[in-house]
Amino acid sequence: MAGPLFELRDVRYAYHGKYPALRGVSLSIERGTRVALVGANGTGKSTLLAMLDALIFPDGGAVLAMGKELTAELFEDAGFSLEFRRRVGFVFQNPEVQLFCPTVEEDIAFGPLQLGAPVPEIRARLERLSSVFKLSDILGRAPHQLSVGEKRKVTLASVLAIEPEVLLLDEPTAGLDPQTVRDIIAVLLAEHGGGKTIVFATHDLHLVEEFADVVHVMGPEKNLIRSAAPGDILLDQDFLEMNNLVHIHAHRHADMLHIHAHRHSRRGA
Repeated sequence: MAGPLFELRDVRYAYHGKYPALRGVSLSIERGTRVALVGANGTGKSTLLAMLDALIFPDGGAVLAMGKELTAELFEDAGFSLEFRRRVGFVFQNPEVQLFCPTVEEDIAFGPLQLGAPVPEIRARLERLSSVFKLSDILGRAPHQLSVGEKRKVTLASVLAIEPEVLLLDEPTAGLDPQTVRDIIAVLLAEHGGGKTIVFATHDLHLVEEFADVVHVMGPEKNLIRSAAPGDILLDQDFLEMNNLVHIHAHRHADMLHIHAHRHSRRGA
C-alpha cells in the first residue's frame, strides 16, 4: 500500500477542552521504521502515542492510519475496530494500566483470546513469549506480585501475543536495570527484523542512539520542533541542552565539584 503508515496533519488536542497537549503537530511514519519521540516531560509524547492508537481523537487537524482518517465514528464499525486493534499494539508507560488478570498467563493470553485467535494458537504464542521473556516460572503468579522489570516484560509479551504489525511503546525502558533493558532491546530488534513498525516515546537517549531510525522532538509548546536522524540530533549539544534532553553529571576532582552534560558519540564511531 502506497503512502505512510501514519500521518498527522496539523493535529491539535486539549484535555477537557482547556489543557493543551498538542499544538499543530504534523509528521509521517513510514512502514517498517523505528521512530523515537523525545522531549521533556509534558511536551505531548504520550498524547501523541495515544492518538496513534486511536484512544483519543484530535480537536483539530487529522490523524490517518493505513490510508484512513481515524475518527470516533470510524471505530463504531466493529469490523474496522477489530482489525485496527489486531494490527496496532500499545504498551503503556505504567504497567498497572494493562495488567488486570488474576495471573501472568491469563494476561498474556487475554488479547488474542478477545481477538478470536484459536486456543491452540494462543497456547503456542504463550509458550513462545514465555521463553523469549523468561517468564515460564512466574506464569501462575499474580501481576501485582511482580517486580517492575517483570511487569514491563509481561505487558510487552501481552501486546506481542496479538502479533500486531505496529508496536507503540511509552517509555519502554524507564526504571529498569541494565540487563532488563538489554533483554527488551533484543526483543524489539527481533520484532523489527520480522517487519514490525515500532514507535516509542523515551527520555533514554542511549535507546534512541542504538535503536531509532528517525527522531521527532517535541517542544515545550506541545509542538514538533525537529525531525532528523538520531546522529544529527544527538551530536547537537546546544539543541539537547536547550530542550532539557541531556543528563547532567556532577563529580569531584580533589575539592572541586565539576558539573557537565553527558555527551553522545556518533553511532559506529
